[in-house]
Amino acid sequence: MKKVLALALVIATLAFVMIGCVEPIKPQFDPNQKSEGSMTYAEYVAAKLDDAVVIEGFVQGKQSWWDNKATIYLQDGDGAYFVYEMTCSEADYAKLTTGTKIKVTGYKTEYHGEIEVDSGATFEIIEGVNWVATPTDVTALLGKDELVDKQNMLVSFKEMTVVSIEFKGGQPGDDIWVTLSKDGAEYSFCVEVYLTGTDTDVYKAVEALKAGDVIDVEGFLYWYDGINPHITKITVK
Repeated sequence: MKKVLALALVIATLAFVMIGCVEPIKPQFDPNQKSEGSMTYAEYVAAKLDDAVVIEGFVQGKQSWWDNKATIYLQDGDGAYFVYEMTCSEADYAKLTTGTKIKVTGYKTEYHGEIEVDSGATFEIIEGVNWVATPTDVTALLGKDELVDKQNMLVSFKEMTVVSIEFKGGQPGDDIWVTLSKDGAEYSFCVEVYLTGTDTDVYKAVEALKAGDVIDVEGFLYWYDGINPHITKITVK
């Protein structure tokens, strides 16, 4: 009887230890979760131009800051937002690291086909959450109407052929205009100097390209009378 009790005690102890070693199941993170009063991405898309909007998203890129105005790219699990010259101190701009979630209040506008939250918007940082998007491969959407649905997202294009590169102003130090081709069609890309700077790996890599090079590209799907992606990374094949 003592042996049986001893064996039962050992089994119970082992079970307790095993249960204690199992990590609790963590709830799945939802990048689309919004606080009260904020729009879903679908509601933002459905809003008319010049409508007041309240959006939430995670900082994926900071394009510029000057005169207490910040221009940034935001994204959630459904889509992306371009926020142009929102009111922002230099100190707060420094806090907008990649992955930071913010809530933005402003107006939906359009500039040459680019849908954005226009200048004068205000924002607040939402603490305790962080999310960084993985680039979405949109190569198959080139030349298709559906590509606009990915506007402002962090995207990638595979096996693009360099047609030409041209420096704004004719020499290095400013934007680089890049013409790439795929399946016989040509597309305009850009290294936006305010977004990447001139001392970055991507700027140096792009200025060294030559016609005929084949590259994979990552960047933000900016729009200017058609696609005009802002390049953030290239890989030469």
